[in-house]
Amino acid sequence: MLRLRQLMGVVLWMATACTAPLPPSPSAPTAPPPLKPTVSTPTPLPPEPPPPGAEREFRTDFSRHTVPYAEILSGGPPKDGIPALDRPHFVEVTAADEWLHDQEPVILIQVGEDARAYPLQILMWHEIVNDTVGDLPLAVTYCPLCNTGIAFIRQVDDQVLDFGTTGRLRFSNLIMYDRQTESWWQQANGEAIAGAFAGRRLRLYPATIVAWADFKTAYPQGRVLSRETGYRRDYGRNPYVGYDAIRTTPFLYQGPEIPATLPAMARVFTLDREGEAVAYPYEVLARQGVVNDTVGGLAVVIFWREGTASALDDFTVATGRDVGAVTAFAAELDGRRLTFYRDGPGIRDKETGSTWDGLGRAVAGPLAGRQLTPVVGINHFWFSWAAFRPDTRIYTD
Repeated sequence: MLRLRQLMGVVLWMATACTAPLPPSPSAPTAPPPLKPTVSTPTPLPPEPPPPGAEREFRTDFSRHTVPYAEILSGGPPKDGIPALDRPHFVEVTAADEWLHDQEPVILIQVGEDARAYPLQILMWHEIVNDTVGDLPLAVTYCPLCNTGIAFIRQVDDQVLDFGTTGRLRFSNLIMYDRQTESWWQQANGEAIAGAFAGRRLRLYPATIVAWADFKTAYPQGRVLSRETGYRRDYGRNPYVGYDAIRTTPFLYQGPEIPATLPAMARVFTLDREGEAVAYPYEVLARQGVVNDTVGGLAVVIFWREGTASALDDFTVATGRDVGAVTAFAAELDGRRLTFYRDGPGIRDKETGSTWDGLGRAVAGPLAGRQLTPVVGINHFWFSWAAFRPDTRIYTD
C-alpha cells in the first residue's frame, strides 16, 4: 500500500508547475505511406452515464462509446494535468549527448531521412508529443504504467488531430483525447472508445524503444526531443521507482483476470497483424537473440540486444537495470525471404552471409548498405497486452 500511495502522490505532483510552451519545430521531408489498423471496428454500446466528473471537464459526446464506462478509472490528475507537448523543440545529437547516457531508452521514429529520438526521461512526464515528422503528423505516446511507446498517425479522414491526456485509465492504460472533438482514445490499441469518433482506430506508425547509444551511432545527423519543453519537470528522474519489479496487481489495474501463462509484469514485445497477435517474452528473446517467425502471413524477424536500461527501475532513468531492446522487421528483401541467426555478438543471414545490426541495417557482406523494412511492434507488460488481446499466441523456445 505504501508503494501505491507513493505512486499516486507522484502522479498528482506531475500535474503541477508549467510555463509557456516553445515554438514549433520546422517541417521535414516526405513520409512513406501510412499503415492501416489491422483490428476490426467495434460497435458502439447503448448509452450509459459517463465516468464521474467527465461531463464537467469534457464536451465529449458520451452517448457514443464502445466500452463500459465502469472500466474507466481516474488516474489522479485532471484533464491535461499531465501536459502533452504540442510545440516540441529538437536539438542535435551532440547537444543531447551532454545529458543523455548511452544506455538510456529513447523512442526511435524515422520518416524518410528524418530520424528523431524521444527520450523516455521526458515522455514519462508528458506522455504525448504532437509532432510532424517528415510531412507526417504523428502523436508519439508513452504510458509508463504499461511501458507502451506507440506512435500514431494523428489524422482521421482529412482531419489532423491534436491529443491531450484525459487523466483517466482503462486497464492501467493511458486514455487520450483529441482536442478537435474531445473523443477519448485508448493508447494501447488506438481505438476511440467514447465520443464522435467512437469505434474508429488510429493508424500506427513504426516506433521502437532503443538505447541512446544505438540511436546516436546510427543517426549522427538525427534530432532529439529537447528538455526545453516550456515546463518545469525533473527530467532524468524516475517517478515510478521499482514499478516494473512489483509482484502484485499492477498500479490502478481493474480489468480481466491476468492469464497466469506469464507473470503480470513480464516484459513482452508484441506483433498484431491481420488479426493474429503474438507476444515475445523478453526472457526468451534474451536467450535466443534472433527469432524468425510468420505473423499474419508476413515473414518477420525479431532482434534482441542488451544495453538498454529500464526507465521504470531505479531513481534515475540512466541507472535502471539492463532489460535490452527489441526491434522487428519484415524478413524479405527484393522478394527473397532471409533467415537470420545470431553469430557471436552479431547477426547474419543464412542466404548471403551479410552482417546486420540491431536496427535492421546490413553493415557488411553482399547486402551492405541495405535496410530491412520495420514492422509495427509494441513493448508491453504482459498484463497490459493480455487485457486487450487475450487470444495472443505466446512465443516459446
